[in-house]
Parts: sequence; C-alpha cells; structure tokens
Amino acid sequence: MSDQVPRILLVEDDLPLARGMAENLRAETYTVDIVHDGQTGLERASAGDYDMLVLDVMLPRLSGLELCASLRQQGVNTPVLFLTARGDPHDKVRGLEAGGDDYLTKPFNLDEFLLRVRAILRRWEWYRASVASASALNFGGNQVDFRSFRARAWDGREHELTEKEVMILKVLAERPGEVIGRDDLLERVWGQEVYPSTRTIDNFILRLRKLFEREQQTPKHFITVRGVGYRFDSEGTAS
Repeated sequence: MSDQVPRILLVEDDLPLARGMAENLRAETYTVDIVHDGQTGLERASAGDYDMLVLDVMLPRLSGLELCASLRQQGVNTPVLFLTARGDPHDKVRGLEAGGDDYLTKPFNLDEFLLRVRAILRRWEWYRASVASASALNFGGNQVDFRSFRARAWDGREHELTEKEVMILKVLAERPGEVIGRDDLLERVWGQEVYPSTRTIDNFILRLRKLFEREQQTPKHFITVRGVGYRFDSEGTAS
C-alpha cells in the first residue's frame, strides 16, 4: 500500500450516500469502486486487490456481515469498515467479531468517516511493515506465519488465523515478557476510534490459548495479569 494509491471497495445500496462517500474518498486520493449489493460485493472483493472494504451491514442479496464472513472463510483478510443504521452495541460486537476492523453508525459525519478510513489503513501499514522485518513466530512448538495467516500448532494441527488473531499475536510478540494492558491491545489492533470492549480481547486470548497452549487451564505462553492485561512468554517458562 505504501507505494501505491490505496484501493477501496465501497458496497452501499444507498446510491446518493455511496456517491458522496466515494467523492470524499477520491478527494483524499484513494481509488474507489462502488457496488450496490452484497453478492456483487463478494465477487468483486474476492477477485480484486483492495486495500480496504467499506460494507453496509443491511444490503440486498447478501448482508455485509455475511459478506465479511465469507471472505474470511476464503482467507481474504482485507480490512473492513462496517456501516449501519443500527447502533446496538451487540451489533457492533457482532461486526467486529465477524472480522470487521471498525463499525460506524449512520448518520455519520464525513470527516469522521475519513478519519476511520485513515486509521484502518494506518494500522494495516504498521502490520505490513512489522511483518516485513519479522514474518514468522516460533514458540513452544508452534509456528505462525504472519504473511499467510497460517499456523501449525505443537500437536501438528494446522490453523487459518483471523486478521485480529495475528495482529494481537504480533503486538504480544513484539514485546515478549512485558505486561500489555487490554486498552493498549485494543488501541494497537482496533484503534481508539473503535474500542469495542476489553472483553473482546479476553475472547481472542481464549481462542489463542485453545489453538496454541498444551494446557489451556494452566497457560504457559498467554499469561493473564489480573486487572491489567496479558504477558506473552515465548519460552513457556511461566508458572
């Protein structure tokens, strides 16, 4: 992304809103393609080389949540900003846990929308830059490839990781042995603009333990520091 103009796919069935968003994104020098239903959006996102997707949740033919889930199942990890007329916090959590990076409730200010877009692209630029210098992680018989989002666990099982799982792993692996607060993890992986819930972090850590710990009840690598956050021990020497 750093050497090219970012390409954004906008999937929105409100045509005037889509045109307005696209005009503002293009004014920021982004390249923008627009489609108006979920099925076409899925086809374009699966085939196209996009840096980011902006998905309305309520779409004809296929919802934004279903579209995102289908992409993640295909191994497409392009970052996603959800748009919705529904402000229910449970909907926000559903969107983020479906693989979304951010969630913006309509009606929204266009300046805020552009801020969210820039923040998502900036976080992915950080991830890509960090992967360029350290593309793999080995710990406790586990191997993680940060480029392909694939992992081989200590028991020989292979796993496809989600974008958030690898981002959380990357943050922890960059600071082994340090206590990293939940808020710090949320900021690095989702950003202050999103801030879903500290419980979201806990759920992802539980998932990582399930994949990589030999004994989930007595973890040696993903250590809870009560009231603060987590500490990553690559050697598995934690008691």
